[in-house]
Amino acid sequence: MNETLKRAISGAVYILLLIGSTLYSKESFFTLFGVFMLIAVYEFCNLIKIKKVFPILFGFLLYSSIILVSFYKNDTEAFLLKNFNKNYDIDININQLNLVLLVITMVVSIKCILFLFYDKMQTISNSSKYLYLLGYIILPFIFIVKISFGINSYNPKIILGLFILIWTNDTFAYLVGKSIGKNKLFERISPKKTIEGFVGGIVFAVIASFFISKYYIEGKQLAQYIWIGIALMVGIFGTTGDLIESKFKRIAGVKDSGKIMPGHGGVLDRLDSVIFVAPFIFLFYQILNYVS
Repeated sequence: MNETLKRAISGAVYILLLIGSTLYSKESFFTLFGVFMLIAVYEFCNLIKIKKVFPILFGFLLYSSIILVSFYKNDTEAFLLKNFNKNYDIDININQLNLVLLVITMVVSIKCILFLFYDKMQTISNSSKYLYLLGYIILPFIFIVKISFGINSYNPKIILGLFILIWTNDTFAYLVGKSIGKNKLFERISPKKTIEGFVGGIVFAVIASFFISKYYIEGKQLAQYIWIGIALMVGIFGTTGDLIESKFKRIAGVKDSGKIMPGHGGVLDRLDSVIFVAPFIFLFYQILNYVS
């Protein structure tokens, strides 16, 4: 099969699966991103060369547990009462849990950014490998799920809006960089990325954010400013996430994180931008909620 056709088909399947599961129900959305997380954990374990069984099991248990206590607390208590004939009170402060998870993720995100600029670092210590696995891979998927609830209830438009911004940024960063790009952004990690492409991606993401907030989310002027802020974060931190994954792949000596998506690589290759930007968007939401 022609490589371009193969890439187009696998890309279409990925987009349809993401849009369909996100719109269908919150349960299908939780399930899809849980599967994405497990595949990403598997691929990352291959990149950093650690055994996979424990990280996959740990990721599954952590993801499932946090989803249950965050969004199904009453249902979980009822299930325990019915099956174990005892009234368990799951007394967990979700805001405190979010804060702990966010602090861990932000610390690891800063570590990832510093790791990106360490020119001579070609090996990763065992302790750092597991820290990256937790804060760079597993927890960001949990924040993607939490972002989908906005302030109150599940809103698939938030997630789809976020992915539209990421796809817009990636597409126009490539097109602008290819047409007028001359100055390299981070040549030793990603030789094809240019400063012109980086700026162009952000500009078109901001334009897309205006249309999302006006015609898709249909918010007031404040919502437009919020989505412009999200677009800026997508452009800056999404590109950073792409570069960080490229650094891990360069150290591992591979082109792609996996082969599950013909022509596109692995799940981590497709989601490297969103998993890095998600915690920052969640923090942005928390600040807005606190201020309001």
